[in-house]
Amino acid sequence: MNMAAASTETCGRLERSVRERVPPLLTDLYQFTMAYAYWRTGRHREPAVFELFFRDNPFSGGFSLLAGLHDCQLFLRNFRFTDEDVEFLRSVMPPATDPAFFEFLRSLDCSGVTLRSVPEGTVVFARVPLMEVAGPLAVVQLLETSLLCLVNYASLVCSNAARFRLAAGPRRKLLEMGLRRAQGPDGGLTASRYTYIGGFDLTSNVQAGFLFGIPVAGTMAHSYVTSFTSLEEVWPQTLVAASGDPDPVDVISLTKGWLTRVCELLGAAPGKIREGELAAFLSYAIAYPQNFLPVIDSYSVGCSGLLNFCAVALALCELGYRPVGVRLDSGDLCRQSMDVRRVFRLCSEHFSVPAFHSLNIVGTNNISEQSMVELNKKENEIDVVGVGTHLVTCTKQPSLGCVYKLVEVRGRPRMKISEDPEKSTVPGRKSVYRLVDAEGHPFLDLVCLEVESPPEAGVPLSCFPLGSDDSAVSITPAQVSCLRQEVFTRGQVTHPPCSAAETRAKVHSSLQTLHPKHKRLHEPDSYKVALSEKLHNLVAEIRRGSSNDSNFLLAN
Repeated sequence: MNMAAASTETCGRLERSVRERVPPLLTDLYQFTMAYAYWRTGRHREPAVFELFFRDNPFSGGFSLLAGLHDCQLFLRNFRFTDEDVEFLRSVMPPATDPAFFEFLRSLDCSGVTLRSVPEGTVVFARVPLMEVAGPLAVVQLLETSLLCLVNYASLVCSNAARFRLAAGPRRKLLEMGLRRAQGPDGGLTASRYTYIGGFDLTSNVQAGFLFGIPVAGTMAHSYVTSFTSLEEVWPQTLVAASGDPDPVDVISLTKGWLTRVCELLGAAPGKIREGELAAFLSYAIAYPQNFLPVIDSYSVGCSGLLNFCAVALALCELGYRPVGVRLDSGDLCRQSMDVRRVFRLCSEHFSVPAFHSLNIVGTNNISEQSMVELNKKENEIDVVGVGTHLVTCTKQPSLGCVYKLVEVRGRPRMKISEDPEKSTVPGRKSVYRLVDAEGHPFLDLVCLEVESPPEAGVPLSCFPLGSDDSAVSITPAQVSCLRQEVFTRGQVTHPPCSAAETRAKVHSSLQTLHPKHKRLHEPDSYKVALSEKLHNLVAEIRRGSSNDSNFLLAN
């Protein structure tokens, strides 16, 4: 199959997946009751604009990553109610609901909706409007919950993966293996997809590989090892050489010979070696001689697992195969990895087997971001780290907290004014610009009214940073880029989505440009987000007008 056909097939799978996972009924009931109220008053077709953003960077960090956009595009393209959907809504909405409303719902789609968004995989910051959804009021209201559901967890787990990657450094490979600990099948699939995009190299999730083209990897479980008790359970007991020699070799006898030599080299006690473990390793190696990577801590790494691995691996090398490595899943991974690497080097030199120099050591044992940081501080020989629970469940912060707020109706700005200033919104339709310094680092995201002229490189401007003392600052950007682009309009995806691998590369380049002070895992410097002078003035004007509006009862 050529690349174009494979890409088309992957896109088709993704679209089917979104249709099945995110039907239009995957929303909150009050979206329908509000839509009905709009419809009853004849306001359902009024042009309206909502924005999607989050209020605080996750994990007490300095940044987040936008993820989930592709699914949002596919959701919008497929948004329509079936007869079955409408009949169910009849049964759950208040009895006073006008039957004609359900006919209205049956005719709805997103042909009148426009979505402008920051590209998927971009580094983003709190309070920046990431998505703008414009269209008929009733329709864009109905989209709220589904869009938030698609963006919130995807962005959170993608950001978590990026932090694990920063903690691990660029050299070490990272394997996502959290499916069994994820919040349900959809949580597991979403985690596998977006942790790969966020910087992981591999996933254990086979369905994620099928749907998203992510490289899939795996080793073996302790249950496989402990299921064997005797070499008599190994079948077949022979293996042909990789050279193609048709005469099968007795692998058990060959391995026993190597085990004796390994024990002599290391001064190990043969009486402590577990026969069942050796049988498990042999059985697996015969089945997959080119993919031999067992877990070696089912009993004792030093007294049994490592010795058994070396014997089987040396037998495979003699037959022309190349073993892959070992997995450590308990104890002091750093110390054990050093011991294992020392034995590999000894075997390589003593038995003249160069393949032992390149064997991989995989470490897995309830790895968290903090334990990854500590692992990097210690001397170790771990090549691949497998991460599950703490990655996919985002134990440090379970939700990103994205919100979806109305900012304009009928061309007039709308603002939520809250007793909690953090929950107040910024009114009006906007453009967002990323300002870059002379060294190529982004230093401020500027939020302007859409009607304003864009900022220019090299030209000073005055703006009002959010969260400051409400005073203006003057800045001069070296470069300016518009953050958002139109990705969906008139029922069609207008900016083709990228593959998972392409988006992953974008994440890498986007993070590369970010200054290290914003990428620190602990106590990063805050990235500035600011309002233009005109937008700041509009906010102040609406606040003043709000206090006047509260006297409307006294007007008569």
